[in-house]
Amino acid sequence: MHYLTEASEIYKQISQLSLSKTLWIDTEIADWYTNKPKLALIQVLADYTDLTGESAYIFDVLDKPDLAAYFINQIMINSQIEKVFHNAGFDLKYLGKELAQNVTCTLKIARKITKEVLQTTNLKLKTLAAELCQFSHVDAEGGSSDWGKRPLTQKQLNYAAMDTVYLAAVHRRLLEISNPVISRVFNMVDHKSENSSLTPTKVRLAFECPRLFYLNHHFNCKAIFSPKDTLGGVGNVFHKLADDFINLLLIEPRFKSLFNPSTTQLNVDQITSEIQQLFYQIKFFPYLQDVIVQDGSKAPVLLQVWQGLQGLIKKFTELLVINRRYCSAETLISNTFISGEQNLEYYFDLPNGTKQLIRGEFDCLVFNFELKRLCMVEFKTYQSVDLSAQLAQVSLYSYMLWKQKKAPVDSAVYCVLPEFKEYKYSWEQLENTVHQLIPYKLLKMQEWLSWESPNPNPPPATTQPHLCEICPQQQKCQTFFDVESNHDQNSDTEPPRKKPEPTINADEIGASLVTILESFKVNVDYYGADVSPAFIRVKIKPHLGVKVPSILKLSADLQVQLGLENPPLIAPQAGYVSVDLPRQDRQIAKFEDFIQKQFLPPTAPIKIAIGVSIDGKLLEADLSDPNTCHFLVGGTTGSGKSEFLRSLLLSLIYRHSPQHLKIALVDPKRVTFPEFEQMSWLYAPVVKDSDRAVELMQELVAEMESRYQKFEKAKCADLMTYNQRSSSALPRIVCIFDEYADFMAEKEIRTILEQSIKRLGAMARAAGIHLIISTQRPEASIVTPIIRSNLPGRVALRTSSQADSCIILGGKETTAAYLLGKGDLVYQGGSQLQRLQSLLAKTIQLP
Repeated sequence: MHYLTEASEIYKQISQLSLSKTLWIDTEIADWYTNKPKLALIQVLADYTDLTGESAYIFDVLDKPDLAAYFINQIMINSQIEKVFHNAGFDLKYLGKELAQNVTCTLKIARKITKEVLQTTNLKLKTLAAELCQFSHVDAEGGSSDWGKRPLTQKQLNYAAMDTVYLAAVHRRLLEISNPVISRVFNMVDHKSENSSLTPTKVRLAFECPRLFYLNHHFNCKAIFSPKDTLGGVGNVFHKLADDFINLLLIEPRFKSLFNPSTTQLNVDQITSEIQQLFYQIKFFPYLQDVIVQDGSKAPVLLQVWQGLQGLIKKFTELLVINRRYCSAETLISNTFISGEQNLEYYFDLPNGTKQLIRGEFDCLVFNFELKRLCMVEFKTYQSVDLSAQLAQVSLYSYMLWKQKKAPVDSAVYCVLPEFKEYKYSWEQLENTVHQLIPYKLLKMQEWLSWESPNPNPPPATTQPHLCEICPQQQKCQTFFDVESNHDQNSDTEPPRKKPEPTINADEIGASLVTILESFKVNVDYYGADVSPAFIRVKIKPHLGVKVPSILKLSADLQVQLGLENPPLIAPQAGYVSVDLPRQDRQIAKFEDFIQKQFLPPTAPIKIAIGVSIDGKLLEADLSDPNTCHFLVGGTTGSGKSEFLRSLLLSLIYRHSPQHLKIALVDPKRVTFPEFEQMSWLYAPVVKDSDRAVELMQELVAEMESRYQKFEKAKCADLMTYNQRSSSALPRIVCIFDEYADFMAEKEIRTILEQSIKRLGAMARAAGIHLIISTQRPEASIVTPIIRSNLPGRVALRTSSQADSCIILGGKETTAAYLLGKGDLVYQGGSQLQRLQSLLAKTIQLP
């Protein structure tokens, strides 16, 4: 929210709001129980998609009749602006009365619909918000608090802001019920068919913990990771006083006079001390007295705030002394601190072609004459728990300022407690982050926000488990995600399963990696880390001038320095370099944690489970997709190839009935599929010798040709269309061919099998027949170009050589030779490579 108390700020914001088409407005009244009530607050929301009050404005107009009059003249009597109130008759007593034009009253709309139709207990705003719009934790009592007492509490401000959020949501819902046509126009005009706005702060939070981001966005939960044993309430007070300091610098002549001496006579420490004393006398001490009179327990908090302000003042003094070399004392402060609108917004283009609106308010903008650069300064009470998240946040502010100022904007973060620390980011680094990293993160954030409990695949847990210990929503998170989202919806008796959380501090490992690279004269920045069951992916950004090959060639050195059993896998990514470090406490991706027994309808896509991604989600391949209709699977002994094939097979039969799916199995070593030999899904008995394997492939070719004849008669192009039109549906057929190399010794058999695979690979997808060919020895003489060109999907588990990796994955892709084994795999569907962990089914239980 934006709580404004200064007259100049309020006048300015009212002028900007006067350009809006629709405003949702509420008021809070002081002394309402007396015969002399007076207007205390005016709350305004211009963005009805805001669900948290982040963009709400709260104007403190207590005993400021001129401000209220200006609001009435600019907003209330303006017929071009629709003003929406809940109980307009009450609010208009203080906001223009009969002068107000174009006023909408949601209470009147609700009365017209009737509470019987709405099915609500009553027609009060809070009731409609809770029962009609499903807001949780609605505060229905805060309105009776003392609005004439200053300072207002954070709870009061939250209450005031959320009233406008409830009002906008109720207004929209009532329009949907009363007149759907109007509602659609409302959406098109005001919302522009875009996603609701996000803020740079929420982007930072999404980097730190996707689940806390989700809870904060949907429920307005507190979402700050504060160090243990810290005093609460420091942040808001510090930010207010930091803003007061900058405003005082700009208008108080005594500050300017401190810089009158020549530049050679200026002493940073002396000037810092004098500025601190002046600010303490003019602003901080009076504020301290007012607060302590009302609540003496806040003294320790204010002591910490003053410590933080002293560090901030010294940093700004250093900048002013530098700038004094380039301008006069009279213009120094105004040229250093760039005043103006601090609210920013911009529509970012996303990889899927949509846009995402980002709105935010930065803390401070300064100009450094020595560097000839603008710099956006972000104030933080404590050091960030995730430096990559901090970088993402400030990069958004700098990018939006660049769009506004048409000039590069560096960023700095000033963390003031327990000691002052500065983080600097160049414009070049920030711009790269926005272009290469942010769009994909915004797309992920949209996906997370669309999730609803109890659906599967909720937002992933944080990759930094130590944050859970200081999470402000630890209990709510465990209840909301671990219990609800992991519960098997097909069983009323099975207890919920809790996925194991990572037990390592990835940030410490990332910091250690950066230190080791620096010892080799390779300077990088740490961009965060993701933790998968088998490895930790550390993201680093090379400094300008550092070449990626200089990092790649250090793989063996890093293995030694970090004490790893296997060398790390290093690869360039979009915007960073990933360094995959094997975990010492490797986890298992249990099959039952991701797939439950549930037969899907015959029209559902046939998908196979590939593995768990680095964000903890199950990745599946759709066999109807041309890029993943047939697969080549390779992996040496110990790679986990057999377990992969078994979990893949289970993922099919757990979700598709024998009437809609048939499985053909080839198992020459007779050890991969023994539990499946009697299952009702079998297309034919399990094949164990070469002659029968040849016959099976020829049968599948004949079946394919027979199906195309049926399609032609029915005037259909593929199996799905045929089954929709035909009374007797044809099942899909999946052939899993293990140890293909065992059949390649005899030239005649090899030729027949190659020709069958060629024909099936080229034509069988539309007929609903799919091949999964597997081998331990992906040698060039076995996996020939004919085989490779007709099996577009690839899964490479660990291979015995770089050459074998290249054969499976194509080109010069040697990644598979450096995998960890036991289900660690690389999946190629189309042009992308993804590293996954295969599911493991310890026991086979057929449906």
